[in-house]
Amino acid sequence: MKIAISSETTIDVQQDVLDKYDIKTVPFTVLLGDKSGNDGEITPDVIFKYVDETGVLPKTAAVNEYQFDQHFSKLLKEYDAVIHLSLSSTLSSAYGNAVRVAKNLKNVFVIDTKSLSTGIALLAIHARELANLGLSPEEIVKKVEARIPYVQASFVLNTTKYLHKGGRCSSLARFGSMLLRIKPQILVKDGNMIPGKKFSGKSKNVVPDYVDLSLEQFNKPDLTRCFVTHSHAAPEIINDAVRKMKERGFKEVLISVANSTIVSHCGPKCLGVLFINDGK
Repeated sequence: MKIAISSETTIDVQQDVLDKYDIKTVPFTVLLGDKSGNDGEITPDVIFKYVDETGVLPKTAAVNEYQFDQHFSKLLKEYDAVIHLSLSSTLSSAYGNAVRVAKNLKNVFVIDTKSLSTGIALLAIHARELANLGLSPEEIVKKVEARIPYVQASFVLNTTKYLHKGGRCSSLARFGSMLLRIKPQILVKDGNMIPGKKFSGKSKNVVPDYVDLSLEQFNKPDLTRCFVTHSHAAPEIINDAVRKMKERGFKEVLISVANSTIVSHCGPKCLGVLFINDGK
């Protein structure tokens, strides 16, 4: 049985990884004032420039039912079944839209990953590997859903500017973070983004501390693979994070640049390490 593995562009992986694991994506929409475009076509650099020039955050729109219908119908012409892994339902309407469309199609299965970015990618790659072993769609969905609670997704922000503009950080907290050079950790738990530890200092010192904390907090990783995902962080900072993950024993460390939907919320120079914490 030929099975398509699908997600939205909030999966945040580049085309070479999508091609390697045969993962298909459907784009969110990014709105910059009266202009709009697909996530992926509008790049993070465009987002950063727009915010700097206008002082306004772009808006993002979830994949709607029509887009999902077109996406799934196209895949079903080539594949016997589709397994779609969606951005957390508590963060977006995309999951609900996909579910409603899937009800009217045969052999389309939709999973609420309760995650974002490359947390979704880790599950999608796992789904592809299970499909390659010849498992049925129902078996794959069951095994993927069993791993969802163990996906460790977190980031450390370089700036609270975007949180403040998005109404998720008060002016007082924003001022304090600037004064004290605070860089907050954001954790994804039960599909929601929650605050973690507040780091202070330069990114070159904060990021290694954040990586160490992540590996300490979630200390039973599946060492098959992990992601270092960033929004245009400095190369030396990315390399430090990669080195630490390799030293921990991860066999494959994939570097990924976040797409525009995600960077619209986290801002520039954000970095996260993401892995599944269900190893022995």
